[in-house]
Amino acid sequence: MHTDHPQIELYITVGSDEQNTAIEHMLNTLNVDLVVQRTLQMADVTQPVMLTLLITDDDAIRDMNKQYRNQNKPTDVLSFPLLDKPLVNAPADQLWLPQEGKGQTTTPEPTFVTPPELVTNLGDIVISWPTVVRQASEADHSPSYELLYLIAHGVLHLVGYDDQSEAGYQAMVQMQQAVLQEPGQKA
Repeated sequence: MHTDHPQIELYITVGSDEQNTAIEHMLNTLNVDLVVQRTLQMADVTQPVMLTLLITDDDAIRDMNKQYRNQNKPTDVLSFPLLDKPLVNAPADQLWLPQEGKGQTTTPEPTFVTPPELVTNLGDIVISWPTVVRQASEADHSPSYELLYLIAHGVLHLVGYDDQSEAGYQAMVQMQQAVLQEPGQKA
């Protein structure tokens, strides 16, 4: 099994420089790399990967949610996989469907395959910090736990899981909870 830590590009655009710096300091106390790595292990993804994590505000995530999902409201997490098909091996009712040719001819596009020695870019995860704080308060746990839970959720979406079916939802929740059961990761 490959043991390299995932490469994570982090961007924080929540508000003022002071707010962004405070969130960055809080993130430095959490083991985000370990949560991503454990989530990938749980999903049996072993190749080297990278992803982008953006922590933003409700307005920015509302704009993305409207643009990409036709829902004009903020949400907690959005995932934008770059893969053509799920990377994980799971029952079909737990996975998102491969992207079909969008209005193209019947000639299939060649599939891009990342050579095994190169890093696979999984895609982007966007999380709303104000929503993290609200949901943590409602669930009576810390914002840091909520953030790590949503990061694990986003990673599972990037590698192929989907929570639109009950089976997919249950599989994702079970894996997210298992990832965060490590000492020091609880509420």
